[in-house]
Amino acid sequence: MFEIRVICDPADTDRITTTLTTAFTTGDVRRYPTRDGKRTRLYLTADHHPTPADWPTPEQAYADAPSISSEIGWTARFLADAECFTELGREFYLRKAALLDRIALLDEPGALGAAATETAEAAAVFLLGLDQPGAICDPRAYVRQQYARALADQ
Repeated sequence: MFEIRVICDPADTDRITTTLTTAFTTGDVRRYPTRDGKRTRLYLTADHHPTPADWPTPEQAYADAPSISSEIGWTARFLADAECFTELGREFYLRKAALLDRIALLDEPGALGAAATETAEAAAVFLLGLDQPGAICDPRAYVRQQYARALADQ
């Protein structure tokens, strides 16, 4: 990840921002006037777009995964056995995010599917923030990558 700073004419800010977000995976663009007030300073964090080979497809990531029913059972047992107010650990959050991703992938697009997708996205964002705060990537693709690696390490 790296930081980009651009000083430009205010009329060019949208064109430059669009070009940068097309070329890189970027965070929010911060805009400030220059000291003389005639130009604009743009600041944004960026990273190279991951190549498709860096992210496994859902089929690849979950090929050797236990069934969804089994993962629901594992999650429920884990929570039932955990004492109140204890840290649950990365394995729990990874398996939960992967489970929610798999459920969202089964849902049809629409009102009900949107809720499953939003829930899967939220769990993925949480895991990504836990592992790599400030990272810029597709959170659900990150979950798939980490889940596939965890299965391969078993």
